[in-house]
Amino acid sequence: MNIKSIITAAIALLVSTACSGGAKREKVMNKEGKAIVMFFSHAGDNYAVGNIEVGNTKIVADYITELTGAEQFEIVTHKYDGMAYTPLINLAKEETKKGELPEYEGDVDMSGYDTVFIGGPVWWGTYPQVMFTFFKKHANDLKGKTVIPFTTHEGSGLANCVEDVKDAFPGANVLKGFSIYGHEVRTEKAKVEKWINGLK
Repeated sequence: MNIKSIITAAIALLVSTACSGGAKREKVMNKEGKAIVMFFSHAGDNYAVGNIEVGNTKIVADYITELTGAEQFEIVTHKYDGMAYTPLINLAKEETKKGELPEYEGDVDMSGYDTVFIGGPVWWGTYPQVMFTFFKKHANDLKGKTVIPFTTHEGSGLANCVEDVKDAFPGANVLKGFSIYGHEVRTEKAKVEKWINGLK
């Protein structure tokens, strides 16, 4: 094989690889379907950002809604209201250790949605336990749906959240997810936008 043939073959391989890579890219946002952002967000005393009126995860959920038109359901519990950061995290540790399932307010019918974003802060390696209360109640409601986990954190990334969502909803198509630092959410909307555009 002469040098010209080798170069031609190499170019063909590169083009083929690029095309196949594009074909494998997941297109998860069904334009004809409905999406919902299901999340828990802790307002008040938060690590690295201090006392805030709107929780970090709520801000990301609002970005997702703005960028996709998704509806929202916020998991609300008053169990943690007014708690300083350290006592809150100590309580969260005990809840996780004991597998407690705190109650939350209201509920939502998940049957009308094709794509479900699931978001929250990372407390002791996973989502807050109140989210698992929701997971247990809706364990059979997300079969066949695309589920996209996301987290706000200060160093934990996605932690074990994706695996825990997969365990909670075995019939769902759970994607790898997205994480962002809590101290970035007010200034780095572009990161969320880049992630969302990669799903469309």
